[in-house]
Amino acid sequence: MSFKENLLKKIKINRLARQVIATIGPPDSGRKADKNIMRSLLEMSTYTHRKERDLDLYLQDAAAEQTTILVLDNDLAIYNTFVEDVALRKSPTVKEMISIRNVIKILNDSDVVISKKEDSVKTIQLECIEKLDLSFDESDLDEIVKDGCASLERDYADGVIESLELFAEMLGYEPAPKAFKISHHKGFGVLSRQESKEVVFGPMVIYSLIHNALNLIDRQVGSFDKDKIEFIHKVTSQKEPADAEGPDVFQYLKEKALRLIT
Repeated sequence: MSFKENLLKKIKINRLARQVIATIGPPDSGRKADKNIMRSLLEMSTYTHRKERDLDLYLQDAAAEQTTILVLDNDLAIYNTFVEDVALRKSPTVKEMISIRNVIKILNDSDVVISKKEDSVKTIQLECIEKLDLSFDESDLDEIVKDGCASLERDYADGVIESLELFAEMLGYEPAPKAFKISHHKGFGVLSRQESKEVVFGPMVIYSLIHNALNLIDRQVGSFDKDKIEFIHKVTSQKEPADAEGPDVFQYLKEKALRLIT
């Protein structure tokens, strides 16, 4: 797979992980982890699905007698044990529950559980990403720039956003926080939070979904600075010049990304 394909896959992995974590609540909340989204994440991993009794198990090494096993239920527990042991603890038969030793295992699985809930999701997320080849050179960046510029020229918003998301992933840019969101625009940039609770955003790139206009504001703006926030709105409405516009924004992002490998 190409660098671009692998990076898109990483973005998808991170998105699925965030979505699953967002559905997990505390034990008394009544909320349940979204198993369908978690299943999609597991399908991007090297884990193998196995049905055991009424359990959906995902095995890290299906050929091994003892391995790492995730149970796809609300706990999302990851075990380091045998399939039969997980089946006993999670779905015991009446006959198995007659044994005191088995009852102790059923009531306390701390000896074999590695993680649960959010920690388990993050473990699978990391393992999915670790198998991706995310090394790149200038030609890989040129491909993303080319695709972004072509999409901008054709007024193809999805293509522009995809290229922006790829650069955002490489550069650690985050989506525009609430104070900097503009209707019908997509924004990405460097985000930090001060002790004063002020949010600082920038440099930032902002794309107008309606006007197909791409702008760069190459400065930091604090959420408490109303004049500078107003300046951002003026740039996006073409009342003030941006630091770069259109295809030049993609070139700016490429130069930033090149510094990661030089």
